[in-house]
Amino acid sequence: MKKNKAIVTLILALAILAGLCYYSVTIISSTGVGEDRSISLGLDLAGGVSITYQVVGDEPTDEQMSDTIYKLQKRVESYSTEAQVYKVGDDRISVEIPGVTDANKILEELGKPGTLEFQTDDGKAFMDGNAVAQAKAATITNETGNKENIVELTLTDEGAETFAKVTTENVGKYLPIVFDEEVISYPQVQNAITGGTAQITGMASFEEAEILASQIRIGSLSLKLEELRSEVVGAQLGEEAISTSLKAGAIGLILVMIFMIVQYLLPGAVAAVSLAIYTTLVVATLYLFEITLTLPGIAGIILSIGMAVDANVIIFARIREEIAAGKSVATAIENGFARARSAILDGNITTLIAAAVLGMRGSGTVKGFASTLAIGIILSMFTCMIVTKLLLQAVYAMGLQDEKLYGKAKKRKELNFVSKTGIFILISCLVIASGFVGMGVHKAQDGGILNYSLEFKGGTSTSVVMDKKYTIDEIDKKIVPFVEKVTGDGNVQAQAVEGTNQVVIKTRTLSLKEREKLNQTLKKNFDIDEKTITSESISSTVSNEMKNDAMIAVAIATVCMLIYIWFRFKDVRFAASAVIALGHDVLVVLTCYVLAWISVGNTFIACMLTIIGYSINDTIVIFDRIRETLKTNRNKTKEGYKEIVNKSINQTLSRSINTSITTFVMVLMLFILGVTSIREFSLPLMVGLLSGTYSSICIASEIWYLMRVRSLKKVAK
Repeated sequence: MKKNKAIVTLILALAILAGLCYYSVTIISSTGVGEDRSISLGLDLAGGVSITYQVVGDEPTDEQMSDTIYKLQKRVESYSTEAQVYKVGDDRISVEIPGVTDANKILEELGKPGTLEFQTDDGKAFMDGNAVAQAKAATITNETGNKENIVELTLTDEGAETFAKVTTENVGKYLPIVFDEEVISYPQVQNAITGGTAQITGMASFEEAEILASQIRIGSLSLKLEELRSEVVGAQLGEEAISTSLKAGAIGLILVMIFMIVQYLLPGAVAAVSLAIYTTLVVATLYLFEITLTLPGIAGIILSIGMAVDANVIIFARIREEIAAGKSVATAIENGFARARSAILDGNITTLIAAAVLGMRGSGTVKGFASTLAIGIILSMFTCMIVTKLLLQAVYAMGLQDEKLYGKAKKRKELNFVSKTGIFILISCLVIASGFVGMGVHKAQDGGILNYSLEFKGGTSTSVVMDKKYTIDEIDKKIVPFVEKVTGDGNVQAQAVEGTNQVVIKTRTLSLKEREKLNQTLKKNFDIDEKTITSESISSTVSNEMKNDAMIAVAIATVCMLIYIWFRFKDVRFAASAVIALGHDVLVVLTCYVLAWISVGNTFIACMLTIIGYSINDTIVIFDRIRETLKTNRNKTKEGYKEIVNKSINQTLSRSINTSITTFVMVLMLFILGVTSIREFSLPLMVGLLSGTYSSICIASEIWYLMRVRSLKKVAK
């Protein structure tokens, strides 16, 4: 790169950074510049609309309620992946949608739940709403060049098969769509529809198309529901939760930048600029793609900032190795990026595969987490492989060419990790075993192996009309402590109902005696009428179906990652070792939840998924070195493989430690400065980060070595 081009590159990079910083600040502060620039926040941070439905007709079975809740959850995810649907009492369902304040608008758009049928022209039903996977309004340009409002239907596999058969037999005829025994659309079959998708035309306006799409979406529920009440509820957490998390992120980011500059000199300074660009791009992307942000989401983003440094660390370590080998700085920069590319791509693509599977197969929090994870991965690859490289080449072209500014890899005494494999495995087994022992102790004492929160096991919802309107901070400081004292529940959730004095308090399941004691305590300490206090049981917001979705998604993601690693490394032992290390880290984090008795809720899912992504990424970097060394090492003996593994671990040791430090610092700031709920998320994350680094260095590669040596013995026989 010529000097003039370098000057332009640096000026342009700084200008882009300044613009992105300004844009991000307007988004975070929600002040708005020309438009309301603000990221959609979840129920825990901003509140939203709460709608309660009553089942119409006979008392529903548990199976019918479960099926309806799950399908309704899928419907409301079109508003937000963080929307919650749960059972209230025996025959009511509550829907909570974050980031909105107009309950009437949501009711109109969501539609009135009822029964939906697709009929032939003689009135015979051939398909119900269960056959429709998705229905949405759209505007297209038809064959004559005119704009046309339509409803696009995507059918399930079974629905597509049925629809293909019926439309083939009824070309030219009408197939009415009936909702609650009323015809809502009367489409004519133009031709056989065999692709699993269909279009309903003839809508006079886009609004009409939206209404029809809403009716079709809501029409496959197992039960008929009617609206009982709707209200706007406040945030479950105060503004302090956001401000402390942002403060933790800012401090952590500054500390990481300082660490990078001290550790890697000039390249570290370049990485600091690249990291700032990455952070602002993440904020802008969250806003542009309208992703709902919850407190675990904020923590996940802050964690991703620490992980984004990883690629830079890999590259800079390679550059130092090239300089130590006698290469010029210019050649070292070029070779450093080239040699680091495979490790960066394999690590990130593997995690991206997991994010894609979780996004497609998961639901609720899992789907939201997958979106955030995918954004972080894609942007981190872009900033490290393109932005960092351009900036580093630019500062070199500006005259900063002394190799002292870039550092040189130091020769250190190599540690014999493989010889300690037995000790490493024993340590891991003891740690994991302590978790299972803890589960047994808790099972005997409390009847449960984990400290499940409201999200997983349901509880009691207590509604109180207070003596005045309370802010969320006042609720946290004045009301919640009394509730915690009576119930002994450290995970109380409280919300204010907007425009009223009503406060909704959610706790673990309370007995009748405990409910009466809570009522008396509230009456004694606040000027309220006991008649205004009502309590009812609520189900978990994470249904069994959602749990199954999450487990299936993780299982499929793991298999897909295994296949990708097998394909890329041409050795199934690499894939098997990576999955064993991944399982090790999950069990270690689970042990942390058991021994520290941390509440298991939505953040538990996010934590586990984060550790899976981090663990697999960390392991692949070492595997990449082993793969590279295998190409040049011809000693295919037990000692030869032992040397390869030890050499590869030692070569990547500084990278593993440095990446762990930068990521750990970000999470540590959250733990120190965050509110109670975020600290409960941060602690197992820190344990997971340490475990991920440990398993990559001390478990994964050693397992691969043991498998490889075993295959040698089989060949020898």
